[in-house]
Amino acid sequence: MVVLAICTIQIAAAQQNDKRKAMANLEPDEIATLKTKKMALHLDLTDAQQKEVYKINLENAKMRKTHRAERNARKESGEATKPTKEERLAMANQKLDRQIEVKAKMKTILDDEQYAKWEKAMSKRASKTKEKGKKKKHAKSKA
Repeated sequence: MVVLAICTIQIAAAQQNDKRKAMANLEPDEIATLKTKKMALHLDLTDAQQKEVYKINLENAKMRKTHRAERNARKESGEATKPTKEERLAMANQKLDRQIEVKAKMKTILDDEQYAKWEKAMSKRASKTKEKGKKKKHAKSKA
């Protein structure tokens, strides 16, 4: 039974990694399209709202792709070092500024009901990400 449980966990983790790798190989416009369509289904967006949300998603996808490419280039060149306290602070501030900007844009695009639904989904997503980080950190400390 224990072996079966362990195998099941490993298979689920491998499938999740495959999904991440598949998304990483997509172009920014493809990622933006997928994300916009998911939001359209979840929030019941109009065509005009979809176009505006697509612009935001495209901008975010391009930025993530650029950051990922820079990070990978640093890793491959051997220049990858842990960021200093000041660099981490600057990165955190940039990320938060970007989130504030996106939130303000979404507030102008969505109606009150859609915006509340979107915020709820974002907070759920943030808490899931935080829990995954805690589990990952806990697993590293055990190793």
